[in-house]
Amino acid sequence: MAEEEKDANTPQEDGAKKAPVSEPEQAIAVAKDGGAAPAAEQPAKEVGRPAAPPAQQEAPRRGRGGRGTRSMPAGVAHIKATFNNTLVSITDGAGGVIAWCSAGRAGFKGSRKSTAFAATIVAQDAARQALSKGMHEVEVRVQGAGSGRESAIRAIQAAGMNINIIKDVTPMPHNGCRPRKKRRV
Repeated sequence: MAEEEKDANTPQEDGAKKAPVSEPEQAIAVAKDGGAAPAAEQPAKEVGRPAAPPAQQEAPRRGRGGRGTRSMPAGVAHIKATFNNTLVSITDGAGGVIAWCSAGRAGFKGSRKSTAFAATIVAQDAARQALSKGMHEVEVRVQGAGSGRESAIRAIQAAGMNINIIKDVTPMPHNGCRPRKKRRV
């Protein structure tokens, strides 16, 4: 039996060829035979690290960025304009963030983060990131009562993105929470 496995890679006398034998099967055949494999066939071992099984060594490595290669033509631009900051995040249809920016990330500090100019810069930066990933059409959802609401929408449009719908999704209470007590002076 060991001779059959040794001769599996050599042509037979009748001219027919057997299927090639994989390396693990050859190692088993050599172990059954009792002899060691020739030095040229043995792989060099790394010092201090056990050898991984062949299936793990040949598997391609997958890192971050496996999702970023596909192109999304349409998405949703979420603009959160608070009294202290403006955040713009552009997502795909499923809600995965494609591009985002905030006034703090754009370099504004303190009271300048709440300005309409900061909102313009933030929206342009997020729109450029999304355009570079292939997005051209957005639905805008605005939340909050900050000063950067309208300027952020104009900046997205000026960056070259088509705006389909503009929705105001600011949460409005239906008399939910009890107000604070009246202040007595």
